[in-house]
Amino acid sequence: MERSRGREKIEWAASHMPLLGELRREFAVEQPFRGRRIAMSIHLEAKTACLAVLLRDGGGRVAVTGSNPLSTQDDVALALAEEDGISVHAKRGVSPEEYTDHLRQTLAVRPDLVLDDGGDLVEVLHEDGTHGIHGGCEETTTGVARLRRRASRGELAFPMFAVNDARMKCLFDNRHGTGQSVWDAILRSTNLLVAGKNVVVAGYGWCGRGIALRARGLGARVTVTEIDPVKALEATMDGFSVAPMRQAIREADFVITATGCIDVVSADDLAVAKDGVLLSNAGHFNVEINLDDVRRLTRRSRRVRDGIDEHTLHDGRRVYLLGEGRLVNLVLGDGHPVEIMDISFALQALTLRHIASRPTLPPGVYAVPEEVDRDVARRRLAAVETSIDKWTEAQRVYMSGA
Repeated sequence: MERSRGREKIEWAASHMPLLGELRREFAVEQPFRGRRIAMSIHLEAKTACLAVLLRDGGGRVAVTGSNPLSTQDDVALALAEEDGISVHAKRGVSPEEYTDHLRQTLAVRPDLVLDDGGDLVEVLHEDGTHGIHGGCEETTTGVARLRRRASRGELAFPMFAVNDARMKCLFDNRHGTGQSVWDAILRSTNLLVAGKNVVVAGYGWCGRGIALRARGLGARVTVTEIDPVKALEATMDGFSVAPMRQAIREADFVITATGCIDVVSADDLAVAKDGVLLSNAGHFNVEINLDDVRRLTRRSRRVRDGIDEHTLHDGRRVYLLGEGRLVNLVLGDGHPVEIMDISFALQALTLRHIASRPTLPPGVYAVPEEVDRDVARRRLAAVETSIDKWTEAQRVYMSGA
């Protein structure tokens, strides 16, 4: 029954992913991954299952694991494991030790191509040995930051492409995908009204922009917290209030972190937080809300709804923690909308094809080629039956400066 439900989820996603469908037909003929072994660490749900099938149909032998202990959908994992040429090593709710063991089981395929989400797979590769890695790609802000830190120390052993930084990723996945999926998860799990409430969004990168925009659309009063003066000024000119967290949290009904940094909400913030505030995190790791501080200040805790823990502090105020401080849109929801991930996964697949078709590059963090970015944009426009202008020859000559 569970396996059948997972299959239905995959079929539903596939029916709304025209780019992956088009690439699946192309790759089945082209076979760009023939003889390649591909290891994937990614939030394992229906849309990512479609990506795994695409890479398999392109000739690859694919091994898949999750990139978060609470984001794997077990019914989808069971259904995907039935596919020939795909091995699955993931289960929801595993311990940190089991999670790492799943990463190692995935790497037992001895991959030459890797697809990472957050950087954990690459970290284990560097711990256990990186022989034979031709290259890979990383799709998250957090993962790219980890890659760049490793590269700056001269410790990155193979080339990795920063898919997250491509325009077709950050402009759509990070902004529109995160903006919708975060609120979808919060609304689904709390069943609370947003209109008229005070929402605090920590971080005004592309993810924070999307979250703040959707909060305003739901009728909330939105305050942004930032450390970057340029982004803070941008938020003010976009019509949002800007304040330090310690000030903003005093009136906050919802706090959503999206910074990629530690201790965005800490003990000093909790000491002045409004009674009943709901805390959630949209960053990759569960470090933005200091969970040790939450536990230390808690007098009594209880689970009040699925995925929501009520922490009664020593002075009687209540703080509600969503999804254990983990990535809320995947822990308490289905992740980004299907059409958004159709764009992002088409970018992933075409980037992997680009890597596989070329000689091995020196170790480093590389940008997705502009032609790949534009190819995905053209495919998406065609899928939604949208045409655009083209330069005339005179315009082309003028713009070239000739």
